[in-house]
Amino acid sequence: MLLMGFAQVDITPDGPVEMVGFGRADEMSRGVESPLAAQISVWESGEEVCCLTAVDSIGFSVKNSRLLRETVADVIGVTASRVMLCFSHTHSAPNESSSREYFSFVRDKVVEGAKKALESMRPVRIGWKSAKAEIGVNRRRGGRVDDRVGILKVCAEGGEPVLALLRLTAHCNSLKADNYLISPDYFGRVRSLLSNKFGCPVMLTQGAAGDVAPRYYCSEINVPDDCAGRSIRSEAALDDMAAAVLKAAAPVFENVSAEEVDFLAMYANTIDLWADVPGEEEAKRTAAEAMAACGIDGSSWLKETERLRAEGTEEQSEKVEVQFFNAGGFTLCGVPDEVMSESTLRLSERLDDENFHFGGYTNGCCGYLPTAEEFDRGGYEIYWSLLTFWPYFGRVWPLRRDSEERLAEFIAKNRREYSGFG
Repeated sequence: MLLMGFAQVDITPDGPVEMVGFGRADEMSRGVESPLAAQISVWESGEEVCCLTAVDSIGFSVKNSRLLRETVADVIGVTASRVMLCFSHTHSAPNESSSREYFSFVRDKVVEGAKKALESMRPVRIGWKSAKAEIGVNRRRGGRVDDRVGILKVCAEGGEPVLALLRLTAHCNSLKADNYLISPDYFGRVRSLLSNKFGCPVMLTQGAAGDVAPRYYCSEINVPDDCAGRSIRSEAALDDMAAAVLKAAAPVFENVSAEEVDFLAMYANTIDLWADVPGEEEAKRTAAEAMAACGIDGSSWLKETERLRAEGTEEQSEKVEVQFFNAGGFTLCGVPDEVMSESTLRLSERLDDENFHFGGYTNGCCGYLPTAEEFDRGGYEIYWSLLTFWPYFGRVWPLRRDSEERLAEFIAKNRREYSGFG
């Protein structure tokens, strides 16, 4: 018998707070567009108990994510490897790394939600299927987009839906750098619209959106990721994104049959990946390119690369945790890095499994993880973003060219032989 409990809590700050996502000189918020949410689902089948949590945030640091997972794990009586945090990657949420008070507030609210989810545990049946939604545009020279909307339908024994879990893939930055309002971005509108249609809570997780801009965006400035006009400027961008998801997901959700399932698994393993430290000339050239292309000031980054070279550091490591959640045959697999759409599509094809959804922003946010092809092309996602966000990621240069392929092999080897497929 499969059991599930769910709760949603409000994690909106009660006053001005530093935001993160655009590298602006002034990042202080100036109000609230829509409340932020944390959604907690607790699952149990036999001796297997796990917790899947979705948080409106660009992504906590791996350190803070670990602290939050350990706290939730204590509440539900499991290890931290049985708690998965999925961040929406909204660029309009607080910077938890700069505010210990906000992180503590979120931790307390998530604990409150975990307790409520435990209290609401009930026998459920599930079914799953994928829809196709045109909500994203590849901003890396027209590459592929994972347009799957992974749908997990959770029903009570009587057949009525009690939760819809969706995997979407498009950057949560329909609101751009001229927005100073706290917001879950289009995720908030999707939750509201779909929950009214489905008659149950809607839980959203973000996919491999590292190179995927939202199809609709709202801004009065010229944005660097309008994809040469392929993205659409709209004052109603958040509603437009939600409407596109509803149009694609609603008919599929209605036709999904929920069945009894007794298989449940969540587990994690780690792989060490490496990044080089750039030489002096390469670092100066990169900083000049970033300034010319995006107006990014790389002076602090240049000082850090100089410091690393002076102390003899030639490479930096990143211990990447890969976590799996599988309910019946619907699989979410995630890493903290910003994964590109080609990576998840290749993995799904490699495993011959349409219901295997690999994504980023899981248990933290550690910067972009490019494919080998995108590594060679360079640009913001590969090099320039590090000039702004290197203090959060713990490295100054992209992971090596073979990292994506090494990670794909690691995921394939660590994927358990689930009942029904392997």
